[in-house]
Order: sequence, then structure tokens, then C-alpha cells
Amino acid sequence: MSRHYSFNHQFIGLTLALLAFGLVMLTSASQVIGLDDFNDPFYYIKHQLIFGVLPGLLCMILASHIPYRLYEKYAIAIFAGTVILLILIFIPGIGFTHAGASRWLAVLGISVQPSEIMKLALVIFLSSWFAKRKDKTNDFYYTFVPFLLILGAVSLLIALQPDLGTLGVVIAIAISIYWIAEMRRTHLLIFVFVIILGFGILIKAAPYRLSRISAYLNPREDQLGASYQINQSLIGIGSGGILGRGIGQSKQKYHYLPEVAGDSIFAVIAEELGFIGTSGFIIFYLYFIIHGFRLGKRALNPFGKYMICGIMSWFASQMLINIGAMVGLLPLTGLPLPFVSYGSSALIVTLSGIGVVMNVSISKKS
Repeated sequence: MSRHYSFNHQFIGLTLALLAFGLVMLTSASQVIGLDDFNDPFYYIKHQLIFGVLPGLLCMILASHIPYRLYEKYAIAIFAGTVILLILIFIPGIGFTHAGASRWLAVLGISVQPSEIMKLALVIFLSSWFAKRKDKTNDFYYTFVPFLLILGAVSLLIALQPDLGTLGVVIAIAISIYWIAEMRRTHLLIFVFVIILGFGILIKAAPYRLSRISAYLNPREDQLGASYQINQSLIGIGSGGILGRGIGQSKQKYHYLPEVAGDSIFAVIAEELGFIGTSGFIIFYLYFIIHGFRLGKRALNPFGKYMICGIMSWFASQMLINIGAMVGLLPLTGLPLPFVSYGSSALIVTLSGIGVVMNVSISKKS
């Protein structure tokens, strides 16, 4: 009996639609800074296409054809290798610093962000780890304590960069996989307490984090300092009105909105597309995420189920943190919007995650 393997075409279509939308909005958002920085209004979109989209799609295709059980076999090696990359960031001459953050490695003249790779590596490792402990997920010493130690080590490396936005996503990935693996509620309460305590220590340890919290709680104070970005974001979102100014017509991208092609790109979307267009984008994004979770529910084994749900939790949490910060519901973190914000490392790893989902969700037809 022959078997035909087919990918979930709807999921692929949703992914490509999100990617295309992101490229259109990035083109619009980055023209002014491209002209200023490189005398080329299309510099950033060309860079994203060459170093992000093309290798990202190749990685997606490759990941979609690798039997996902191989990830389970090499989960420890993948995770350990990524931890080593995170450590290399702090070694002078190997890692480099930008805007006070140590998040990048220089590889053949290209900057690589290991914390982005860690998102996918952690999904693979924890999925394998919990699949092997599926009968002992409620054991405090066998599962819960080692889980806290593993997550604590990764969190420390990311917090030292510092990158609290990515730290939030990593925690969301970990807790979602643990919850799907039937985490005990008492363990969840302990975990939440540890997270609150940890974030409290991190915020108190650095004055600039306190200023971000202050800007979040009192956005009308220090509008030319700590509250500048959130105020400019809200101005852009509000000026979009119901129908928006039109694609390419944003005024906030003219040196008013910081990180206009990065974490602030949602404000440009809202300004140019308005309430209706932005609502449509968010609804589409949520449908994409829900569809992914449905694929996870249909996975043939716990490892595949955990991986898909972990990857979709990664996309969901990062999207919610980014948009939440731009509308003033959460403190600013500098976290990019998946599929939309500028950044080749993030896009390549994101599309690689899509490839993993595609492979797990392959349907077998006689």
C-alpha cells in the first residue's frame, strides 16, 4: 500500500499571507530610515529579503522535510549547542554589543542573535523532556524542580544580555508546554510566584527598567524621555482613525517613532490601515495561531503535540507582548512582531519553526 504525504495547505497559505503582509508594511515603515542611513529607501526591505526571507524559506522547506522524531533524538545536543551560543555572546571579540545590549554574534560578517534560536531550541528540548516524563509530570523532585533549574539557567543567560522581552517569551513557551503536559496546579502557583519574584529582582536591579515601568504606569510623565516611544506610538495609532491614512502615508515614521521598522512597526500598521485594517490583521493573526494549535491537538504523539503547541505559544506570546506594549497595556520590551518586524535572525528561526509544524502535521493518505 502506497502512502502520500501532504502538508496542511491552509497553514502554509496563512503563513505566506502573514509574511507578504509583513514585507509590505516593512517596506512602508523603513523607507525614511533607509534613505537617512544608507541613501536607499529600500535598503531594509532588500536586506530582509536577501538575509531573512530567502534563507528563512529555505530553512522552512528543509525543516518541513526532516522527520520530526529526529529532533527528539538530538534534542539535548540542539539545546546544549544553543546554550553555548548564548554564552559566547559575552566573550569579547566573539559577541558584540549594540545600544547597551549584548545579544549578537558576528558570523561571516552577518549578525546572529542566539536568543532567537533558543526559542525554537527550548521548544524542541522541553517537548522531548516532557514526552519522556509523561507519566511523571506531577512529580515535584523528578520533573518540577529540574524544570525550574533548566529554565532558570536559560533565563539568567537571556536576562544578562539584557532582553526581558525574549525572557517573557521563553517563560511563556516553557509554561505552555508544561501545562499541556498536565502540570499540577500547585506547581503552577509556585512557578508564578518564582517568576514574579524573579522579575521583581531584575527590575529593581537596573534603573532603566524602573524608568520603563514608570513610563508604563505614567505615560504622560517624561514625554521626551522614558515615555517618548509609547507616546509617539499612541499618537500614530490614534491618528489612523477608522480607515487609516493609507499604505505608505504614515507621518510618525518621519523621525518621530523610535524603532519604526522593529518593535514599533505595529504603530505604523495602525496609522496606515486604521482601526478596521488593524483589527483585520489581528483577527487574521489570531486565526493563524488557533489553526496551529488545532494541528497540535491532532498530532500522533505527545512529542509532536508539545512541539506544535510550544511553537504556536511562542508566536502568540510574542505577538501579544509586542502589540500590548505598543498600545500601552504592557511595558516596552523591544520585542519584534513575528513575520512583520525587521530582523533576519528572528525571521529565519520563525520560518524554521513553521517548517517543524508542517512536518509534524503531515497527513497520511493511503
